[in-house]
Amino acid sequence: MEKDTRTVFLSSSVRPVYRLSLFRCAGTLRLQVSEKKRRLPKKTTITMKNALLIENAQVLRPGHWVRPGSILVKEGKISEIDPKRDQVECVFDRVDAKGALLTPGLVDLHSHAIQLFFYETDPQQICDAAAVLPRYGTTCVLPTLYTIMNRSSLGHLERLSEAVCRATGAAMPGFHLEGPFLALPGAGADTVPGDVVLLEELLATLGGRVSAMSISPDTPNIIPVIERLREEGIAVFITHTHASVEETQLAIDAGARHATHFYDVFPVPEEIEPGARPVGAVETILADPRCSVDFICDGVHVHPMAIRAALAAKGWKGVVAITDANIGAGLGEGVYETPLGYAIQVSPSDAARIADKNHPHCGTLSGSSLTMDRAIDNLLNWLDLPPHQVWAMGTTNPATVAQLADKGDMRVGADADLVLWEQEGRQLQAKTTWVAGKCVFDAESEICV
Repeated sequence: MEKDTRTVFLSSSVRPVYRLSLFRCAGTLRLQVSEKKRRLPKKTTITMKNALLIENAQVLRPGHWVRPGSILVKEGKISEIDPKRDQVECVFDRVDAKGALLTPGLVDLHSHAIQLFFYETDPQQICDAAAVLPRYGTTCVLPTLYTIMNRSSLGHLERLSEAVCRATGAAMPGFHLEGPFLALPGAGADTVPGDVVLLEELLATLGGRVSAMSISPDTPNIIPVIERLREEGIAVFITHTHASVEETQLAIDAGARHATHFYDVFPVPEEIEPGARPVGAVETILADPRCSVDFICDGVHVHPMAIRAALAAKGWKGVVAITDANIGAGLGEGVYETPLGYAIQVSPSDAARIADKNHPHCGTLSGSSLTMDRAIDNLLNWLDLPPHQVWAMGTTNPATVAQLADKGDMRVGADADLVLWEQEGRQLQAKTTWVAGKCVFDAESEICV
């Protein structure tokens, strides 16, 4: 038998592969078919070094549920909730939560300072504040400016804006400008009539890095300011006001849909008819379903019953926790100097009060000593609501108000801003904090990045 030199292989996308050989035997050409086993490539394992698996946690999705589970993070986003085994077998970085609570990071819409870092002072203080906030579970903050929204401060504002871009730790998507178009000064805010030209200068100087501005409905010429802010996609907050029902309604219709440090610097209107309770901005905001409200949840600025009343009007989706924190927040009791020209007495049980005896408002409130973790702790103790709804007031709800679609949620595609909590007595403490999947605080090693 003489083998012909012609050999043909027939293959398909699946095994086996067949070999056809032609043989010449006694002058006759014959075909022989034989199976040739295909050699498979060796299995390789690719380690996912840019992925994070947090397993064995009590996972909380604000406003929805709390349940045992695991979270897979890739490229700074939540990639999977309760991933399958083949999705995580190659994950390089794993954290065993050991049953601890895992939530989205806290979002603070209104904060002037943390510890000794005051946002208005200089760019370095912004960077230092961003680094320290994650130890309190805060992963996103709107640094709130109060006394420098004027033409003489434009150069300083520009430097502060540049600092927000390079700060690491808590995310700072934009500033909250508390003023200058306010009707009441509170603890020292500017009270300037509405001025669209000044507004344009402020926005241009800050390079578009403004997420919210607080205004008063009773400030002269305020409606064009509100309309211009909404054209820029900037959230408009109502505050520092003794506006009438009509003035408040006009501001809401123009686009002001949130009230900040609600009830505080919202004085009760003057009684006109003896025995008839007056109505003003507070009642108008509570009655309008388009508006949400936030509270300084320290038990000093607002009685818990006032928060319950707002919940009855707004539901849990319409209420937000803030700190309105001043110098000394997160620190122990003591007297601290501020850049505002006066010292403050800070006490976790009594907020922050002007401490200078020669100051005309000595003893009055000047912001709080609150941190967001304590705010949530207080709400959990005060409110008869499912915990996941309470947590929404410090995560999903403020993110919604600030139009931060990827913050404050536990869902696939959301930013992996996460906090693993541990119980210290009756208080929650951040154990590990991640921003965009990167560990920025770890209680065991005391790192703050």
